[in-house]
Amino acid sequence: MANEPSRAQQLLGDIAPKMVELTDEVLFGDVWKREGLSPRDRSLITVSALAATYRPEQLNSHLRLALQNGVTKDELVEALTHVAFYAGWPSGVGALTQLKTIVEEAD
Repeated sequence: MANEPSRAQQLLGDIAPKMVELTDEVLFGDVWKREGLSPRDRSLITVSALAATYRPEQLNSHLRLALQNGVTKDELVEALTHVAFYAGWPSGVGALTQLKTIVEEAD
């Protein structure tokens, strides 16, 4: 089976090939693989940053990735509740709503 296209390739490959290259090779090929933080810790930081800046499109996939990287549902709930106090209630509630949908789909 041939390599499946990355998520970036699926979303942007036909319109922004350079952005796909940067996403796949630099962001996920280098930054996410650097020593110093585990993928789990990077996921927790990324989810918090995306929730705080209200980026629901990217948050959805990063919540899923966080669960794959070993962040538990309870840890995500706790982190997003914490974020709500610093980034605003709507950002926290929106992120928690997205997490709820993802967890319900997985069950």
